[in-house]
Amino acid sequence: MCGRYASVASRAELLERFVVAEQDADELRGQDFNVTPTKDNPVVIARVPKDPGEDADPVRELRTFRWGLLPFWAKDIKVGAKMINARAETVHEKPAYRRAFKAQRALIPVDAFYEWLETDQVGKSGKKLKQPFALRPSDGSTLALAGLYEVWYDKSLPKDDPNAKVPTYTIITTTATDSVGRIHDRMPMAITPDNWDKWLDPRNHDVDQLRELMAPPVDGSLDMYAVSKLVNNVKNNGPELLAPVPAEH
Repeated sequence: MCGRYASVASRAELLERFVVAEQDADELRGQDFNVTPTKDNPVVIARVPKDPGEDADPVRELRTFRWGLLPFWAKDIKVGAKMINARAETVHEKPAYRRAFKAQRALIPVDAFYEWLETDQVGKSGKKLKQPFALRPSDGSTLALAGLYEVWYDKSLPKDDPNAKVPTYTIITTTATDSVGRIHDRMPMAITPDNWDKWLDPRNHDVDQLRELMAPPVDGSLDMYAVSKLVNNVKNNGPELLAPVPAEH
């Protein structure tokens, strides 16, 4: 599972890294060291121009979408909180995701993600305490996680209400690699830069090829270290959340 992450790259950095033109990008709300479901966050998508020229290529866009995918048939926005992740093994066939997998794929820029490891310490509730860990690229780059998006319409609002249109996304996960597996059994899928065009192209409906484009970050490419339990509280947000601390056992 990927249920919490950090998105700290600036708008300018994301435009350069993902090769997006200024006019095709939303304004972003700034650094977020504690991204939680239902927040609006940066995603990269590609769409074919409305008036394409001959053989026009899709245009990349940097947009802010709500985390937690809402299928078009969802009756309540709260459904999205339960659909923050899609399993790579079945994402192409599950009713909630297969339409998006066919033509509405996204890249989710992530600078680090968090997972929790159960310790031997027991809390006041009698349950074992968990130590949060940050996992981030060893080279300091931004991960491009594999994601899907849908645009949901809130039928309880008038059609011309700007809040009626809700773009949403989910992150695709897989079985964790050996190094990550000691912390959690699932981890997010990533798309390498050389495959971004194929992944984002909405005209690409080759399910077998698309499934092959997804891969977990290469084993050993992520730094993993304990971080403060401040990250447990969604109200906490700052660079101190990514600072290493001694791990509890």
